[in-house]
Amino acid sequence: MSERNAIIMAAGMSTRFVPLSVEMPKALLRVKGEVLIERQIEQLKDAGISEIVVVTGYLKKQFDYLSKRYGITLIENPVYQVRNNHSTLFAAKNYLRDTFICSGDNYFTENVFVEKSSLAYYATVYEDGDTDEWCLRTDEKGKIQDVVIGGKDSWVMKGHAYFTTEFSEKFIPYLEKAYSDPGCANQFWEEIYMEHIYELELYVRKYENGIIEEFDSIEELREFDEIYKDQSGSKILRHISEMLEYKESEFKEIIPVKEQGKVTGFSFRCRRHCYIYHFETGLLKIEG
Repeated sequence: MSERNAIIMAAGMSTRFVPLSVEMPKALLRVKGEVLIERQIEQLKDAGISEIVVVTGYLKKQFDYLSKRYGITLIENPVYQVRNNHSTLFAAKNYLRDTFICSGDNYFTENVFVEKSSLAYYATVYEDGDTDEWCLRTDEKGKIQDVVIGGKDSWVMKGHAYFTTEFSEKFIPYLEKAYSDPGCANQFWEEIYMEHIYELELYVRKYENGIIEEFDSIEELREFDEIYKDQSGSKILRHISEMLEYKESEFKEIIPVKEQGKVTGFSFRCRRHCYIYHFETGLLKIEG
């Protein structure tokens, strides 16, 4: 086993987190007093991992300080706007070996990078009831046999993955082929793996609920860190709050609004009304 390293993917805009992600990359949000990506870098270093690569794209300059503070390597994904996260992994493909594959916006309540493994794996948690997550079926040894989007009472993909050198060497050609194909622009790297699931041995690493946190919406972040209920740090939300004379916590169902594939604003509900806010005009209008 070669020395382990880590790739942290932080190139995308995280459109579901507008308007916060319009002003700052999601990975740089401060959660319970710590910047998300800083907490993750420190956990990796505490686990003895010194080579850490952060792949940026959207608002990339805001990540520059990490290089000096932590000695990490910064790489740019120049096509993050037109390709899904497989392009972020492609940008760092030369670093793939015994490698943790991480998302910059994950929050781990425990250091998940401490234990070593001789097997490639994907982190999983158990979801009770109906779920829209990527559900897994495994054999008796824990090797993933099938991945289905959506299911019930299932172990689901959540958090980081770990590639062994053997897995990386087999995966890279598939990654390169997908990157060269315009028809694969919208693919997640996980979907490339799923297409070759029988050639690529990936196992499950099961975690108890509460260890791996992913925030898919501002509402979920509010539940985890109460400061975001009324003090999100967003200038846009503060401006709207002052304009309407309502607290930020009263803004519900915040959803990005897109025009021709570009996020131009967001809609939200407040009390009995629905509003749309447009970034370019700064105007707020009642929809109904």
